[in-house]
Amino acid sequence: MDINIISVIGAAFVPLVMGFIWYNPKVLGNAWMEAAGMTEEKMKGANMAMIFGISFVLSFLLAFEMNFIAVHQNHVPSILMNTPGFGEAGSEIQVYFDDFMARFGNNFRTFKHGALHGTVAGFLLALPILGTNALFERKSFKYIAINAGYWIITMALMGGVVCQKW
Repeated sequence: MDINIISVIGAAFVPLVMGFIWYNPKVLGNAWMEAAGMTEEKMKGANMAMIFGISFVLSFLLAFEMNFIAVHQNHVPSILMNTPGFGEAGSEIQVYFDDFMARFGNNFRTFKHGALHGTVAGFLLALPILGTNALFERKSFKYIAINAGYWIITMALMGGVVCQKW
């Protein structure tokens, strides 16, 4: 598999940075607070170190998964892994795999391509999950749009970071 742990860690910071921007009171923070029924009083007293720490861990998990969403080359080993000789230097299947990766291993490894996959994942994964939860929580369309918009853009950027060849 072609996972660059440094790009995963970098992508894990994207939701935090985007959150500082997106949910800033000068951007959409006040609109989000209103739509979420959040008040300044409710926000006081929270353990922000714990919130940001756990958020980073969850962002890391999402960034790790974005590799499998955005980088096509990560799927090739899963197709071949049960083939006898896979992983054994010099075996027929390993030579085939090594040649395939040498020839095609950099195809579609761009920020733009990863951002496309991240955007699609935002619309097809994040939006349905957030939308369903919000409907049952009786939240407004505004609430869904603010949060889904954040995740669609954030996942686009995360996909771009993990997909580009460093």
